[in-house]
Amino acid sequence: MAFQYKIAILGPIPRDHITTFRGEVIEKYGGINHATIAIAKLLDEKSTIIPVAHVRKKDEQPIKKILKDYPNVDINHIDSSVDQGDVIRLRFIDKNKRLEKQTGFMNPINPDDVKNLMDCDAFIILPVTDFEISLETLKFIKNHSKGLIIFDAHGPTTIVTSSGNRLMKFWIDRDNWLPYIDILKLNLDEAKCSWLHKEYELAELEKDYQFGLNDAPPFAQHCLNMGVKAVYLTLDEHGCITYFKKNKQMNEEAVPAIKVENIVDTTGCGDAFAAGLAFGILTTGDYIKAAQYANAVGAQRTQGKDFGVFKSFAETKQMVDEAYGKN
Repeated sequence: MAFQYKIAILGPIPRDHITTFRGEVIEKYGGINHATIAIAKLLDEKSTIIPVAHVRKKDEQPIKKILKDYPNVDINHIDSSVDQGDVIRLRFIDKNKRLEKQTGFMNPINPDDVKNLMDCDAFIILPVTDFEISLETLKFIKNHSKGLIIFDAHGPTTIVTSSGNRLMKFWIDRDNWLPYIDILKLNLDEAKCSWLHKEYELAELEKDYQFGLNDAPPFAQHCLNMGVKAVYLTLDEHGCITYFKKNKQMNEEAVPAIKVENIVDTTGCGDAFAAGLAFGILTTGDYIKAAQYANAVGAQRTQGKDFGVFKSFAETKQMVDEAYGKN
């Protein structure tokens, strides 16, 4: 089956230094490369995938060399004119938890960077830190394009301290962003930073309180009331829960993960999930089916150290059909 779409993917392409939970060291250009290559493999060669990123001059050609292997990827919006790009060190404590340092910082993606992309069918927006995508950019896209806007809350819930530590932060201006987001993707930690109490007890903050699944429905309802079409709450090896309106009522559906035996590296799983999500929504129009594709592509990402883990549409559909049944 052939699919033909034009999709922009916004965010950093950092130079990553990764120490996996098994102690292996991986150095690669990550970030939106994961989503770009994942969806490039899923879509027809007549489709156009456009990564939009600011990078360092010394990184531009190595990054473009990687992406030139994919004929449906347009590399002309990877820009090094300001000579700023993300440099990140990740050390995994277990399969999912990690300590992070950031020593290089890309200049933000602003409306001028995307003004000639308003005919895209979708915009996958994947900031990893709070400064990388401006709110003005989302507003510009929403006001000038009919494309689907998929947004990862990893960016606005992450900050870099003056010592380079990457830490979580409250998404205090959340409601300024939600009206410009169609599909919101986030994990439990990011949801905790997005669903704010009127006031916190000091003991709550000191003990690092948790966001539980009972907190998710009212948070999702709030997002839907603000104009978001669907919320995807990812649960690592447990899959995800999606919330969307059906017959004017909020619908909640859990979609279990696709089990994989050998987890090598989970870096970029969220970006891969977002790519599968975009593919699923564009090609099926079904939020549950989209979650299945998202889980499949996220599972693929865990299986190796490089981009060779991503599979074609036929192979990915087989994963989905075997895990969830044909429909």
